[in-house]
Amino acid sequence: MKLPSSLHSLAKQLPLGTCLLMFVFTSLTQTAHAGTPAPSAKQPTLDQVANWKDDTLNPVLDPIAFEDAIIRSEIRPVFGYQHMAKDFITQGGDLEVYGIQLRWAVTERFALMLSKGGYNVVNPGVGPKLVGWGDLQFGMKYALIDDLANQFILTGGVLLSVPTGEEAVFQGVGSGIWNIFLASEKGFGKFHLLGNVGIMAPNDTSVNSTMLHYHLQADYRLCRWFHPYIAGNGYTVLSAGKNLPISTEGYDLVNFGSSGSEGSTQLTLGGGFRSHLTKRLDFGFGYEKAVITPYGLLDDRYTVDFVFRF
Repeated sequence: MKLPSSLHSLAKQLPLGTCLLMFVFTSLTQTAHAGTPAPSAKQPTLDQVANWKDDTLNPVLDPIAFEDAIIRSEIRPVFGYQHMAKDFITQGGDLEVYGIQLRWAVTERFALMLSKGGYNVVNPGVGPKLVGWGDLQFGMKYALIDDLANQFILTGGVLLSVPTGEEAVFQGVGSGIWNIFLASEKGFGKFHLLGNVGIMAPNDTSVNSTMLHYHLQADYRLCRWFHPYIAGNGYTVLSAGKNLPISTEGYDLVNFGSSGSEGSTQLTLGGGFRSHLTKRLDFGFGYEKAVITPYGLLDDRYTVDFVFRF
């Protein structure tokens, strides 16, 4: 499969968000390979080193684009409920998403994924209710560095969104969008930092926009039942499409190909928690709020999921 030619020109367009995320990745990598610490430094136990990934969290917020660095097998039903901004083309209203994700760890370092697939219900502020299936997104990821001793992992991956959905709910447009990403996580005992940065590059740049996306999450395990986190998710339009004459894009869920969105950045901040119900079953809750105007498709969003690992 041939990657889109738009990727070759992106290196000259990377904004501040990329620099910040690359700084995070570089810092984490240097921390992981800084060498043997001084004898006085507190060392993790063998049990902590062996099981540090068991305490890491799948991102609850922005689950479509914020891909985890850990390689594991899981089934994940997801429900999202979000309000749309009053100044958006729908004049407010809300959006419900019923989705499912599948991940299969073929080896300890390599996984295949279905990271987007589900049913959307749009209740606009004006006009009739809209319902329909969303696009499918599938791909793979590979752990480039998996350093158990330093509780560090660096993973690269590629996803392809296929226009199988229905246009009634802003899906099924274009000829596919690639998401090429790099994810990393560093553990510090019960505290973890997780980041992801990637480029969404459409095969047809006249229909869909080319976007940089970047994500950062910090979490701390207080107990089995309460594992809180905070997270930020951002999108910067590198090259606008020519599909709709609006000024915002659709964050993780929709690529409108908005002709007036070039150079714009959209950012959400939020938090929530996970509960480890059993060794194999997690429950997650999260809330996020757009913090850069215009908010567009996402004013705020609640996300709930279950993660069954096998």
